[in-house]
Amino acid sequence: MALKPDVVQTRLGCVRMEVVDRKFPRALALLDKTERLFPGNPSIHLNRATVLSRMKRDEEALALLNAGNAPWAVRTVRERPVAGRDGPAFACFEAGKHAVLALGGRPYMEDVASDMAARLKGFLPPPRRLATLPTAPLRADMPQPVFIFGFPRSGSKLIEQPLTVHPRIAAGDEPLSIGDITQIIPGLLASLLSYPEALAEIWMGDQRDGLEELRDYYLNRARKAGLFQKGAAFFTDKMPLNETHLGLIALLFRQLPVIHMLRHPLDVALSIYANHLRHDYFCASALESIARHYVLKADLMAHYRQVLSLCYLPVRYEEMVASQESEVRKILDFIGIEFDSRCLSFERNTRYVRTASYAQVTEKLYDRSSYRYRTYLKHLTAALNVLCPVIERLGYKINAPEPANSGDAVC
Repeated sequence: MALKPDVVQTRLGCVRMEVVDRKFPRALALLDKTERLFPGNPSIHLNRATVLSRMKRDEEALALLNAGNAPWAVRTVRERPVAGRDGPAFACFEAGKHAVLALGGRPYMEDVASDMAARLKGFLPPPRRLATLPTAPLRADMPQPVFIFGFPRSGSKLIEQPLTVHPRIAAGDEPLSIGDITQIIPGLLASLLSYPEALAEIWMGDQRDGLEELRDYYLNRARKAGLFQKGAAFFTDKMPLNETHLGLIALLFRQLPVIHMLRHPLDVALSIYANHLRHDYFCASALESIARHYVLKADLMAHYRQVLSLCYLPVRYEEMVASQESEVRKILDFIGIEFDSRCLSFERNTRYVRTASYAQVTEKLYDRSSYRYRTYLKHLTAALNVLCPVIERLGYKINAPEPANSGDAVC
């Protein structure tokens, strides 16, 4: 900043570093200095609103965001679900989605997503073919991944954060991607086909080592990313798209733990709608497309569960919030690691989180996001009509804002 005082991005980068370290007064002081150099810069005001929100000064943050005709006035605004405010908050969510599409955002690529899901299912039909598939053996000479997945905004960070406080589990966060491996499969296996059909080459005698090469490619990337930490036997991998490629994971790491975070589908849909997400075929562009993509992925997961032999543990978000210690103990026991009481104080973990959950995971465990959909239920009809079968399959119910008076809704 001393060498190039006229670069606002550098100063705002330092502000964000202070926010990551939770040094909010220092962040505000930096913003004050930056604003004196760049008066009226909208990025400064947006960063100030973010810092104020992290400090629980929500009214000040909202006032700053809503001042005048600021360019961020149509951004999604997060409001606490209190009586009388669900309508204005949901209107902000809608305005944000419409603005993104109007400014060139991509709509849901449903045909592409459906085609990939159908091809993945087609490559893994019931057991006859699976019995002939080779699998990569375990590499016992290096740390191994713990795969944590769930639909975006399901709360998988509530699993990863406690685990990565444990000295025997390193934090992988999201630098790795099984999805990246899918891009090199055709070349590595010398196939003219694309993924997943290219995996058929592993039946050929001269390609039966291909899975070991793919496994080692993944593990070497983990090593180069610094995930092989001293004393750690595992590292986490929670890329949001990993569940799409669970079949490939089973071929490369069949013996390793796979942990699946489940959350009420309406809570998931609402949380995605309240955030600007671009991955997973741009499904977040509309409420109904979020629901349709959720059903697509849920059906693919049900297929994997039916045809694959997995070391699989489902965890419910709501149970994690209600009974943190028992759920953490269950997860660690599933992985095969002893309990460590420090895992219950994950909010003290100061590592940087690269997701939309970066702020929530720095707080003590709270329950205000459990069944948050109830406040917004009247606005969620488009999602509810699509999600009803999956809601019932997962064992969830649909409650109105005041369950004591209205009872359970029926799909």
